[in-house]
Amino acid sequence: MTDREIQKAIRERLTVPLWPHAGRALNLKRGATYAAAAAGKIPTLDVSRKKDVPCSWLRNKLGLKQPT
Repeated sequence: MTDREIQKAIRERLTVPLWPHAGRALNLKRGATYAAAAAGKIPTLDVSRKKDVPCSWLRNKLGLKQPT
């Protein structure tokens, strides 16, 4: 998955997977991404076995425009 595809997903979806989407967008390695989520620094939604991150939070964190 390219960085461009990740940014497109963040702009268009309601949630994205914690890894690789959110982690790579925040410029974190895999272990650091999961550690930050466990510490509560990255909000997550538990969907069965996977963790998703709300795109509204990511857009605010990255300074991206909110979709209209």
